[in-house]
Parts: sequence; C-alpha cells; structure tokens
Amino acid sequence: MWERTLQDLIRGLRANKGDENKFVQKAIEEIRVEVKGKDMQLKAAAVLKLTYLDMLGYDMFWASFYVVEVMSSPRYHLKNIGHLAACQSFTPQTDVLMLTTNLLKKEMSAPPVELSLSLNTLSHIMTPDLARDLAHELVTLLTHSRAHIRKRAVVAVFNVCSQYPEVLSAALPRLRIMLEDPDPGVVVATVNVLTELARKDPASYLNLAPQLFHILTTSSNNWVLIKTMKLFACLAPLEPRLVKKLQGPMSDLISTTTAISLLYECVRTCITGGMLSGASGHSLARACVDKLSGFLQNDDQNLRYIALVALLRLVPTHPYMAAEYEEMIMSSIDEPDISIRMRALDLVSAMATRDNLQSLVARLLVHLVPSSGPLPSATSALTAVQSSTPVAPATSPSLSPSYRAHLTLLILSLGSRDMYSLISDFHWYLSVLTDLTYVSNAPGVGAEIARQLVDVVVRAQSTRRFAVELMTRLLSDENLLLRANEDDSCPEVLGAAAWICGEYCSDSTDRKVLLYYLTRPAISSLPLNILTLYLYSTLKVYGAWAADIATRWDASDLIELNRVVDMIADGMKPFTTSDDIEVQERAANALQLFAFIRADLSSYTKPERKEAAPAEITYPKSLFLVQPLFSAFELNAVDPQAQASVPIPEGLRLNEWIVPPEKDEHDMWDGEAEEGEPVSGVRKPGKKRRVKKSEVPPKVETEEERQERERRRAARLARLRDDPFYIPTNKPSGSRVSQPDDVDSIPVVQLQLDDAIESSTTSVMHLGAANGHDPATEGRLIDPEGETPKGRPAPAVPEESHPGVPSTSVALPEPLVAAPVPSNRQYEIPEEGVSTPEPIRVSRVKKVDI
Repeated sequence: MWERTLQDLIRGLRANKGDENKFVQKAIEEIRVEVKGKDMQLKAAAVLKLTYLDMLGYDMFWASFYVVEVMSSPRYHLKNIGHLAACQSFTPQTDVLMLTTNLLKKEMSAPPVELSLSLNTLSHIMTPDLARDLAHELVTLLTHSRAHIRKRAVVAVFNVCSQYPEVLSAALPRLRIMLEDPDPGVVVATVNVLTELARKDPASYLNLAPQLFHILTTSSNNWVLIKTMKLFACLAPLEPRLVKKLQGPMSDLISTTTAISLLYECVRTCITGGMLSGASGHSLARACVDKLSGFLQNDDQNLRYIALVALLRLVPTHPYMAAEYEEMIMSSIDEPDISIRMRALDLVSAMATRDNLQSLVARLLVHLVPSSGPLPSATSALTAVQSSTPVAPATSPSLSPSYRAHLTLLILSLGSRDMYSLISDFHWYLSVLTDLTYVSNAPGVGAEIARQLVDVVVRAQSTRRFAVELMTRLLSDENLLLRANEDDSCPEVLGAAAWICGEYCSDSTDRKVLLYYLTRPAISSLPLNILTLYLYSTLKVYGAWAADIATRWDASDLIELNRVVDMIADGMKPFTTSDDIEVQERAANALQLFAFIRADLSSYTKPERKEAAPAEITYPKSLFLVQPLFSAFELNAVDPQAQASVPIPEGLRLNEWIVPPEKDEHDMWDGEAEEGEPVSGVRKPGKKRRVKKSEVPPKVETEEERQERERRRAARLARLRDDPFYIPTNKPSGSRVSQPDDVDSIPVVQLQLDDAIESSTTSVMHLGAANGHDPATEGRLIDPEGETPKGRPAPAVPEESHPGVPSTSVALPEPLVAAPVPSNRQYEIPEEGVSTPEPIRVSRVKKVDI
C-alpha cells in the first residue's frame, strides 16, 4: 500500500532537480522489486513508471520480459499499459520479441478494442520475423467489417510489406478494392500507403490509375488529392497516355483551388510528371509560372522558398518563362534567410545565358565587395556596355566565409561553363577574375581563379596583351604580396600572373619594371611552389628583353644591361639556399647562366667601325643565350579528346613482347617416349615411358651452356621455394632404382591391413619372380620386426606402379587399399596367429646400399 505511483514519481523528479540521477536510481531499485511480484496491478504500475523514465532517456531493456507479461494480461487497462511500454521500448534487437508472436496472433481474433491495440503495437515493433508470421492475418483484416480496423490494418500492412515484400502480391488486390471503400478514412489510409509503396517500384501500380483518376476528379479532401497527385507524379513518366489524361484536371485544380498546399502540389506534379511539354502543356506551364510568381511576392518565407525550388525544376524546360521574373529572383539573393539565398543562387545559375551573364555576375559581385570599398573593375566595365546599371541591394546581409566561397565558386562556374561558351567579352571576364582575387577571401578559391586565368589567356590570343598588363598590376601590388601567407589570400593568383607575364612577355610594354617585380626581396614570403614560377618567368622575361636590345644594340645599353643582370643575380642568390630542392635547383641554374652572361659582358669591347663588314655582330653574343631556351615552341590548349583522333601507327603491336621473358627450364627425366610406345615389351596406351640414358643420343654441352643452365635452375628453385602453389616432388636420378637424398627422412608407417588382402601375398611373390628378383636376398624398405602386424599379409604391388620408383605407404580408411611398393622389393610375410594388431608406430630404417 506504500508503493510509489507514477504521479509520485513525477513529483519526486520535480522536487529533486538538483540530484535527479540519484533519485531515479533509487526509484529504479524500487521498480525492480515491484515487477518481480505476483500482483499484476502492481507490476503494470511499475512498467508504467519505467515507460515514463524511458522517455526521459533511462534504458529499460532489462524489463522487456515483464512488459510481455503485462501485455498478456486479460484486463484491458493493464494490457494497454503493456502495449504502450512495448511501443516505447522494444527494438528489432529486443530478444523477447519472439514471445509476442503467438500473443499478437491470438489478439488478431480478439474484440475490436483489443484488436486495435494490437495493430497499433504491431506497427511500431514490426520485424521481418513478425511480418512473416502475421502476414496472413493482417491481409485478412483488410476486409474487416469495421472501418477503423480496416484503416489500422492498411497501415500495418505497409510495415509488413516493408519488412516482408513477398506479401505484397497477396495484399495489392485488396488494396485496390479499398480505394473504393465507402469510408473516407480508409481511402485516405490506402492512398497514403500506395503512395509510399510506389516510390520504390512505380511500374507495379500503373493498373491502379483508373481508381486514382476517379479519386482525383471526385474527391474534395485536400489531403487525399495531395497524396493522389504525389502518386501520379511517380506514375506519369511511365505512361505517356496518362500525361495527356491528367493535363485537364490539373489545369482545373490550379485555376480553382484556394489551398496553397494543394496548389503547390499541383505545380510540382505537373513539372515532375512531364505534363508541360507540347502545345497543350504550354498553357499549363504558363499557369504554373504565374502562380509561382505570386508565391515570390508573398511575405511568407516558406512560400518564397518553395517557389524558388519549383522554378528551379521548371527552368530546364521553360527557361524563358522563368527569365521574365528575373528581378524577383535576384531580389531573393538579398534575403536574410540563408536557405532562400542558396535556392536563389541555384536558380540564377540555371538561368544564366550568354545575354544575361554579365548582369548576373555584376549583381553577385556586389555581395562580395565591402560596403565601404570601391566597386569592382568588372562592374565598372559592365556599366559601359549595359543600358542600365544594376540596382544595389537595400541591405547587405552578413556573409559567412562558407557562403562567400560558395558565391565565388558560382561566379567561376558560370564563366567556365561549357568551355566559356557564355562569355562574349574575355577582357571583361579577366577583369572579373582579377576582382575576385581582391574581394574573395575564402580559402581554396585561389587555385580555381589561377587555373582559369591561365586557361583563358592560353585559349584567347586576343586577350594576351591586356592580360599581361592586368597581371603586371597584380604583381606590383604590395598589399596582395603581403597577404600571400594568410589563410584567406589567393597566392596561387600571383603564380598565375607571374607565369602569364613570363610566357607572353613579348606583349609587355616595360619588361625592366616587370623584372623588378619578379626579383624584388619581398617575394621571399611567397609559398615555394609560387617561387618556382617567379624564377622561371624571370628567365623568360630577361631572354625576351635581352633579345630585343640586341636588335637595336647601342653601346650605351651596356651599362643598363649590366645593372639589370646584377639586379637579377642579386635577387636569385638568396634562393640557392632554399629548403625546397626545386627552388634551389632553379635558382642555382639561373645563377650559372647569369655568371656566364656577366663574364661575356665584362669581356665585351666595342668593335671598330668597318665599312667593309656591315653585317658583323656588334652586340654581346650572350644576349641571345636565354631566349632560345623558352621560345622554341608555343604553348597551346589541347582538347582532352585529342589523343583519340591520333591514328594508330601501322605495325604497332601492343600485345606482343618487346623482350620475351625467359622460359623456365624444368628438370625432367632423361627422355620420354611418345604415347603408346612399348616399354620392356609391354605397350600401355596413354602412358609415357622413361627412356634409358643409353637410348638418348649424347648431347654436347659447352661450359658456358652448363653454367647458364645451372644458374637458371638455381634461380627457378629459389623462386619456387616460397611459392605456396608449387608442390615439390622427389626427382629421381638416371639409374633405374634411385635413392632420395635423405632416406632417413622418410617415415615408415605401420599398416593395419584387413584380412581381405591376404590373397595379395601370392601376387607379390609372383610379381617379384617375374621381375627376376629374389625376395630373400633383397633389402627391405620396411623393417618387418615390430612394423608389419604379425599374422597379416604384406600389401600387394599395384599394377600401375612403375618399377624403380619408391612410394610411401599410407593407412587408408575402409575399404583399405594396398600401398604400392617397388617391384624389386617384397615384404617378408610373418607367421599368422596374431588376432589383435599392434598400434601403428613410425620408425626409421637404415639406408640400404644398392
């Protein structure tokens, strides 16, 4: 009578907020005692308290068996507690789920009140085993007389089909009938279940189209209509006739409905189901776009979001319709809600064309430019070619680094789409890339900007002079150079600028200034991979500048030439001690070149003017030393598929060996006769005989061949020694009877032979006599003393055994097979009379000299 109730437990939790864990542990100890009692009322109250604690995060897996006990109570109010606890705490890993199978199957025939409780619980704890065992009962309940039972059974059948798909073939005909059920709740549940099932395999539900079309045209329940249209969105792409059939009802719903959720679902179904194609779909698409534009002007942020999502799906088929509302879409980029801004950016990317790219990029650049900073040069250049200047946003939302990076990468992807097919002015795009270098401080963007700078300049030859001047300004920027080591800078752009200025330095107007920017001491703060580009570009620029001086040589240029050479050499000297091996190597090579140039300039003397030799060289020869190293070939863009256009040369055989591999020389017998040749007067078809050494003609082998053979044999044996797939065999010598290298290593196994092979004794003696050997005088390979069971005959020699080849005896299971022995060896037959064989013992025999 003093047990704590659920209300007491809740009051105690509220009173012990400071030490809740201690109070809960004490309550659980009390519950452990209560659930073990025989009073079902007390046990149900304890399970109810455990269910409440489980909702707070305290595990009750240890009480699963007690939950099953409460579930089996005959009293409904106690059974209800057990089912509630099972729904709350049971998982597919609960070990007592198997105990609920018979309980739930029994309750399938219970009164409707208990049946509803069981169906609800089964929907929560469904497992493959429960689905398999209860599938028949659940399918039967789809025809129950009570509507609320049919509705719950439909939901339970969905869980059964998810865990046990084999039941779907039996349930689908009844689900089709339930689409015409007189109860609206049953129809709603059936449509909902079919919609979820059709997501996995829509083709299996095409035969339900007539019933679903009837629901679509007659039902007034918005929820049923929404689910029906979701189902049609899955079925329409599979059946073109269904698309034409649905265009009329969809157009009527879009123009008449006032429910926003239903209206959006109609638009989504039209887009997803492919109903906007053709002449009849054009008017439907116009109606969808007009409705979505109203969503964009709504104050509700959710409506603006779903409108942007729907327009994004509409753009691939009707881009011109979405372009009519470009201003509304661009205004969504200024929204404080980041989700709306991201969907607007996706829509802007899909709407970009060759005509509107510059305006879109100019609008996006405004978000990256600080409010106090000047407008980017790309925007200024755009103003000259546009009829109207883009309107700046009224408010500038705060931009996170990730959003700024996303915005920058979006601009870069728009410019490089389809190999720069949207760009009509490459000078403008180069200025955009330069602006992004300054305004985008997101990490990881500099590499893509640098790649596109180089790619555009290499592909568009008309932009090289403008690009060199633009890149020279980048190299001269002190602030950009100081930011090179910061995480939010773009040092890769400086490397691209140095490469462009070096590769196309012939388009530069002042190469001496460019040499100063490439060799000034401040570049030591750049990353090492950027420094390598600076060093090579310095050589390229100097080579072009020196060659240009040589064409207009004057003795007064010698002083300027020496000054520039000294400046370059002094700038490169610190890099000869760099930690990076590539920077060190390039700097050392360049210094050696300039050391030679210095020596040539110091030894240069002005030649005397001679009228007879006007073509004589009057400038230092070292002026043309560097330029030929970098101007032999022009770099051009190469199509990634260019290699496929190259024809295969005639006579090319890629599958043939250029140098054939060495063949392994296996050790074999001295010779082998052809199949079917007689051996010792006996012809055995299909067997190869071993030819005696006297029958093989002698082979003359030189010393070099012998050494090579031994070397290859040793190499092969060394390779095969550790090969797990190679089974080594004892290789016999040239004599008829050969002994292995180590006879003592061969185990001799006692054979327990059956009396059934006693008759083999005579065959052994006859075989030995036929071969001309006396068993009494021959040495034994198996010691008869203590090895062969007394009273047992020796094994006979199989007919397949070859003379002169020793074999190993093995004890085999019944039926016993006699082990082969050499034909010139026999067992000594012991006396009979021993009934029990001795146990098998392995012994070694002494080596027998033959």
